[in-house]
Amino acid sequence: MQSAIKTVEVDTSARTLRAGWREFRIAIGKGGAKPAAEKREGDGATPLGRWQVEGLLVRPDRMPAPQTTLPWRWLRPWDGWCDDSADPAYNSPVSHPYPASAERLWRDDHAYDLIVILSHNRHPVIAGAGSAVFWHVAQPDWRPTEGCIAMEAGELQSLLPLLSPQTALDIG
Repeated sequence: MQSAIKTVEVDTSARTLRAGWREFRIAIGKGGAKPAAEKREGDGATPLGRWQVEGLLVRPDRMPAPQTTLPWRWLRPWDGWCDDSADPAYNSPVSHPYPASAERLWRDDHAYDLIVILSHNRHPVIAGAGSAVFWHVAQPDWRPTEGCIAMEAGELQSLLPLLSPQTALDIG
C-alpha cells in the first residue's frame, strides 16, 4: 500500500479535490459552502474547515472490500444516521427503525455505496450544527449534495489506499 496522504484539499469555488498530485471534479452542497460556525441542520451547505477522515462504510452488494488502512465496515440495510438535533444520538450512526429522524444509509441510488465519515460536528456534537456531512459518491448528473463532498465512484475508490485516520479533508 502507498504512503497515506496527510491532507486532501477541497476547493469549493472550483469544485475540485486535490489529493497529492491528482485533481478530481466534485459536487458540494446545494447551499454552497459556508464557515462551519454558520452551518445549520438542513441548510444544504458544505462546511468550510479541516475535517479528519474517521472511517468508511462500504455497500457489500456493490463494492469490493476496500484496500485501505481506514477503519471500515460493511454497510447494512438497517444503518442510519440521526439528523434530529433534539435526539441524544444526533449526528451519530443508528439502526432503523429508529424513533427519531434519521437518514437511511442503504439507498436505491449509488451515492452511499462508499461513505467516508468526516469529523465535522462529531467531537463534540453541537445540536443543530449539521449532521451526516460525508465524502461519498456523486450522482451521475453531478447534482449538488445536501452538504457533503461527492465524487465519481471509481475515483473515490482509487483514493482509499491513500487515506488513513491521520488524513484530513481541508475544505476551503
